[in-house]
Amino acid sequence: MNISISGSTGFVGKNLILLLRNSHSFIQFLTRKDFEISNYSINSNSDVLIHLSGKAHDLKKTTSLDEYYQINTNITREIFDAFLESNAKVFITLSSVKAVSDRVKGKLTEDEIPNPQTHYGKSKLLAEKYILSKLIPEGKRFYILRPCMIHGPGNKGNLNLLYKVVSKGMPWPLGAFKNKRSFCSIDNLIFIFKELIEREDIPSGIYNVADDLPISTNEVISIMAESQQKKPKIWKISVTLIKLIAYIGDIFRLPLTSERLQKLTESYIVSNLKIKTAIGKEFPVSAKDGLIKTFNSFHKNVQ
Repeated sequence: MNISISGSTGFVGKNLILLLRNSHSFIQFLTRKDFEISNYSINSNSDVLIHLSGKAHDLKKTTSLDEYYQINTNITREIFDAFLESNAKVFITLSSVKAVSDRVKGKLTEDEIPNPQTHYGKSKLLAEKYILSKLIPEGKRFYILRPCMIHGPGNKGNLNLLYKVVSKGMPWPLGAFKNKRSFCSIDNLIFIFKELIEREDIPSGIYNVADDLPISTNEVISIMAESQQKKPKIWKISVTLIKLIAYIGDIFRLPLTSERLQKLTESYIVSNLKIKTAIGKEFPVSAKDGLIKTFNSFHKNVQ
């Protein structure tokens, strides 16, 4: 099987390449230069086109708004058009749960009416809508994957920052807040890619991607401590007091603000029922085991 892929140098791309090199005969790498060439085409022998290139959500807010739409929306349109004109039978792209909602009440499913609030989410949603608006030729399939927070060895993100806090022996002061969050192990995501590539019985469409069980932030802190053979330090300070401190932070621009507190303590649960039903198999890694594998890799880096 021959595969064309964009975004092969990113976190997901690097892990996917490890799988593809061991099981597929040819890989064409699409680079940014390819995107700058109008009407570029993928290899005529490609069976699968995987589009992973994208502009991630910039929490530091240094990215220009146009960049989100140029990369996440326009380039996706161009690559999907190339897929429709090619001989490839399968198109897979990464969107995000943030294309639907930044906050979740209950459990996020694929039936939720999208209402993203950030330009990152809006740019992803526009790409999704473009794909869904096209007539798909007979014999072709497409998959739009909406993962939640992806993690794994080599990943640099919020979990890495939180791990450094725990590794320094600093206590977690927000233990009184009750929440649940879904995570996505890179092993489970790559497993899904493999199933979509190799099988023909999985219907086209949009699929959320998440591990089976959501985990509270307190549990994440405990798992981090366990991976370091330490006892977790979780302080259950009054919720009212913490919110007051955050309110003061809003006024005096302190590190803890109401917005930051909301992000640290909110629940975000994502349903994976649709993708699991379509695949008909259990995921290879549990939510806890996936996190332990990730945290063990962090431990090696801080030694």
